[in-house]
Amino acid sequence: MHVITIDTPDGPFTIIGSEAPPSPDGGGAAVLASGWTDDAASLVALIHRSLRPSDADPRPPSSATVLDDAVEAVVAYYDGDHHAPARVPVRQASGEYRTHAWEVLRDVAPGERLTYAQYAERTGRPAAVRAAAGACALNAAALFVPCHRVLRTDGTLGGFRYGLETKERLLRREASAFTL
Repeated sequence: MHVITIDTPDGPFTIIGSEAPPSPDGGGAAVLASGWTDDAASLVALIHRSLRPSDADPRPPSSATVLDDAVEAVVAYYDGDHHAPARVPVRQASGEYRTHAWEVLRDVAPGERLTYAQYAERTGRPAAVRAAAGACALNAAALFVPCHRVLRTDGTLGGFRYGLETKERLLRREASAFTL
């Protein structure tokens, strides 16, 4: 597990990645957690225990790490390429529905806003609105899995682990890219 924190216009952004070699079960180098904080321990706590590499068996980074790609994607995002984070591999684990819901979130385009009900419908389970909201709340890989694009049915922001001000700035930044 490797960690890096960079400065962004929305504050410090920390990324935790795994440099595991590719495996038949979908493993490999990927972002495991990320968010607008400089507290890496709080992000490690969000990573499913099955994905946390053992401290006794650290994996050295390769010459071009997933963290390099992730940092480049975050910088590109803030430079206006709001699709860049979707090109970086992410690995999260949970139950079948939540894992699927996170994959669905990755397909929500920059500038697009969904309600929790619309998000639940996209997951194939329209009645699972609370489960869809739970997937957003437990998303460990903020920005790379864009839970900030999901709003309450009445159009209000709802919650966001990194503060409603950050969520609002992200949405405004993405919307302005499509109105220029």
